[in-house]
Amino acid sequence: MPLRITILGCGSSGGVPRVGGDWGACDPKNPKNRRRRCSLLLETGEAERALAVLVDTSPDLRDQLLDADVRRLDAVIFTHEHADHTHGVDDLRPLVITRRARLDAWMDEPTASAVKRRFGYVFATPPGSTYPPLLTERRLTVAEPSTINGRDGTSLTLTPYRLPHGDIDALGLRIGAFAYAPDLNGIPPESEALFEDLDILLIDALRIRPHPSHFSLEETLAAIARFKPKRAVLTNLHTDLDYAKLVETLPADVTPAFDGMQLFL
Repeated sequence: MPLRITILGCGSSGGVPRVGGDWGACDPKNPKNRRRRCSLLLETGEAERALAVLVDTSPDLRDQLLDADVRRLDAVIFTHEHADHTHGVDDLRPLVITRRARLDAWMDEPTASAVKRRFGYVFATPPGSTYPPLLTERRLTVAEPSTINGRDGTSLTLTPYRLPHGDIDALGLRIGAFAYAPDLNGIPPESEALFEDLDILLIDALRIRPHPSHFSLEETLAAIARFKPKRAVLTNLHTDLDYAKLVETLPADVTPAFDGMQLFL
């Protein structure tokens, strides 16, 4: 079944511009340089019956969901625990109220432990509160496929892979011939299958200079040259990566992401 991928946000942890009006090397006149924090919408199926899965709940989630006209979701996936991927979780509340049922939240055990510690109220109503919980915990296991089921027989099967991300691990997601690797600073041998034989690779390329927990642009391009996806799209972009300059200098099969960009598989 065809897969539609909407990039809700492609910015680094501080977004572009950073608070204080810091655009870095990015031209503020180009709207494709205005980047919210990383979130992704995956949809498969037809129109209103499509299965809709959110990947990560960025701090910009409210505006992201409004701009993409997201009116319902079937599940959410968390790739890791960091604030720029989790701190918009409460913006799921209106969608949960509308559907009158919790959303399944898919994540590995370390991420679940951290998210429940910080946002316990979204999994269980705390004493003295009247707010219902938002999420039901579902487990992702590295290198094992999981299937998310929607309405009318729609489903999405994904396989998570471990990616080092500084002092923690993040998950990269493989769905058919599409892979999403928003945060990584290396590719362990056991995770190479995430990157092999891809039609589309959406991958972290934080900045020009090296970084201890992210691929630099040079490292990302080396990985792309190594695994040779048919198309690669760069995400998690910092203020030193201007959209137009990237378009001018990147190989023909590599493009920078922008907020609202759609990819089809």
